[in-house]
Amino acid sequence: KPYQCSHCGRTFSHKSSLITHSRTHSGEKPYHCSHCNKVYSHSATLTRHMKIHTRDEKLYQCSSCNKAFLTNSLLIIHLKTHTGEKTYQCRDCGKAFTQNASLVRHMRIHTKKSPFQCIHCGKVYLRSDTLAHHLRTHTEDRTYQYSICNKAFSNNTPVTIHLRRHSGEKPNQCNNCGKIYSNTASLTHHMKIHTRKSPFQCSHCGKIYLRSDHLDHHMRIHTRKSPLQCRQCGKVFSDNSSLKNHMRTHIGKRSE
Repeated sequence: KPYQCSHCGRTFSHKSSLITHSRTHSGEKPYHCSHCNKVYSHSATLTRHMKIHTRDEKLYQCSSCNKAFLTNSLLIIHLKTHTGEKTYQCRDCGKAFTQNASLVRHMRIHTKKSPFQCIHCGKVYLRSDTLAHHLRTHTEDRTYQYSICNKAFSNNTPVTIHLRRHSGEKPNQCNNCGKIYSNTASLTHHMKIHTRKSPFQCSHCGKIYLRSDHLDHHMRIHTRKSPLQCRQCGKVFSDNSSLKNHMRTHIGKRSE
């Protein structure tokens, strides 16, 4: 999956899927209803909404606000917003919800060992990235800040990784060697070393590469007749530019 979200690290097989997903972070709603000017993030949601204006069948309409629904069950759920009825109650803390799905989502707070809680307002979240996104509402400059150490970040991705240092969360760990990664894309890429039948391994030093061209580039160190070697420390490089960059480290040490 080559397309990765810069906000939360999720990966997608198609660019269009990434674009659609990114709207959950940006709040962009490019699909407008020509009848009532409502806006939606996805074309499928707009298409479903348009049936309210175009279908001939009788719609289920709310008597309080005149909103119309395609099914009676959706109307019943909506009516609870006016009546305040909350039929789904949590047995652990007594909190009540209008929908069963909301109760199920809430119950994870009680079953999870280490929920992520906001120190500013006490709200609890099931995932570190959701807490990181919420913390932005408490900072005036709209940066992502974590109150335990007061570090601030310009976007969601680094603060999500930073939160895991405090919580000890290790969600992307390799079962074979124990290496830990900050996102699933990096772990998936790493796992190829263990799962592929014929990894590209250097016959001279045993180093393993995921791609043949990376191995070919590495092999130049062992096979070239006149290896590019540093006269100061003996390190060998595959190209002249890398050697030149390395040599500057010795020049800097001499000038100190």
